[in-house]
Formats: sequence, structure tokens, C-alpha cells
Amino acid sequence: NEKLRSENKNLQSRIKKNETSYKQTSKNTKIAYLTFDDGPSTNTLEILRILKQYDIKATFFVNGRPNLRYLYKQISDDGHTLANHTYSHDYKNVYSSVENYKRDTKKLDDFFTEITGKEPNHILRYPGGSNNNISSDYGGREIMNAIIKEMNASGYKYFDWNVDSSDASAYRQNKNIIVQAVLNQSSQIKHPIILMHDSEPKTTTVQALPEIIQG
Repeated sequence: NEKLRSENKNLQSRIKKNETSYKQTSKNTKIAYLTFDDGPSTNTLEILRILKQYDIKATFFVNGRPNLRYLYKQISDDGHTLANHTYSHDYKNVYSSVENYKRDTKKLDDFFTEITGKEPNHILRYPGGSNNNISSDYGGREIMNAIIKEMNASGYKYFDWNVDSSDASAYRQNKNIIVQAVLNQSSQIKHPIILMHDSEPKTTTVQALPEIIQG
């Protein structure tokens, strides 16, 4: 027992040292985070193929699409993060009240668990971002503050973005514009969180992805 206790103490010490080292390295190293909103879609499998080719993990802020259940499982099985972007992505619904937002978010969390068998990770991105202007049209000026406060208290952590790929600025944005938007903005930021979209029209986002990863 003494020997086991000693070995356990040494192991815990090494784990703590490794965690400290990782946090320090992450803090001092430039890391780009690839995020895909609004999926899954007909483009998801090709996105996953490219990510696997480059051994890259990403975060998919998805909505609820029961007809594409297999894609949620594939995202999860490939080791990417399935994150909550509300089930409906319906501004009028989710931003009309705190209760509606929570209900829609829980619906997607339950959907994740049903498909993957895993507990939800409580990572989310607000439709339009946490500082969007449209929510006040449906829930009043303070609705976002109220929703964020409640979701934070419920254990959720939200992530906005600081690099916009511009792929939402057109129905199907020019591939080169997407690449340059990401690389130019990311060059100025230590930890760029890159906003891209995984929806059916965004085929040029998929085409831009290899150059973005290499860049």
C-alpha cells in the first residue's frame, strides 16, 4: 500500500506538471481554431475528409437536422467537438425569451446524447454571436444579457469569433476571398477563432479549407 501510494503521488505530480506545461505552451504558442457554423450539410463529409487528411481537429457549432443524424456521429467519432448552436437557429423563437433559448438548446443537447451516447459538453455559440443586434427585435434590449447570464449560470461556455472568413457575405463567396480574409486577419491575432459555415451553398468554403490550414 505504501508503494502504491508513493507511485500514485509521483503520478499525480507528473500529471500536474504536464498540465501546467501544456497551459503555458498554449498561452505562448500561436493556435488557430477552426469553427464551422450551421451544419451539418451536404458539405460536411468533405470537410471531415480534409480535416483528417491534415490531422486537424475543429469545432462544429451545429443545429438540429434529424435527417442527417449520421453526420453528427461522424463528427464525434472523428474526434471533433460537437457544439450547440441551438436546435432551430430561429432568431424569433430563441431570442423571444430566456426560457425559449434554454428549451431550444436543451433540445439539441438531448439530440446529441441520443445520437452519440455522450453527455453534452455545454459549449455553445449564440446565433449571430453574443453581441448580435437582431435579438433585441424579439426579446427587447436586455434579452442577450439575460440569456448569457442564465446560460453561464447553467454551466455553458460560449465562444464568439475574432476572424470572419467572409463566407456569409455572399451566397457563394469567391474561394480566394475566403482564403485571404482568414489569412490576413489571422496574421494579426495570437489565438484566431475562425468563423466558417457548413451549409449547402458554401462549397467554396470547402475548397478554401486546404489553403487556410496550410496558411
